[in-house]
Amino acid sequence: MLFAAVVAIIVTMGLALIRACLGPTAYDRMLATNMVGTKAVLLIAVGGHALGWSGYADIALLYAMINFISSIAVMRFFEYQKTLPSQEDE
Repeated sequence: MLFAAVVAIIVTMGLALIRACLGPTAYDRMLATNMVGTKAVLLIAVGGHALGWSGYADIALLYAMINFISSIAVMRFFEYQKTLPSQEDE
């Protein structure tokens, strides 16, 4: 059952990577990369449990925190990029 879960997570990560490459807008790409990060946390947790690692939960939580902070940083970048005046206006 854990093997099936790992395979399903990898398949959904692949589909999200395709969406990240083909997404029509920057927000679609950002959402897809955030989903890849979330699936990576799931993969660490399920894979760590299947392999019997003792610290898999700590690593998964740390990666989730890094994924969240980087998502906020990229969204802020896109938000402020649209409000800054361009070089052509000056």
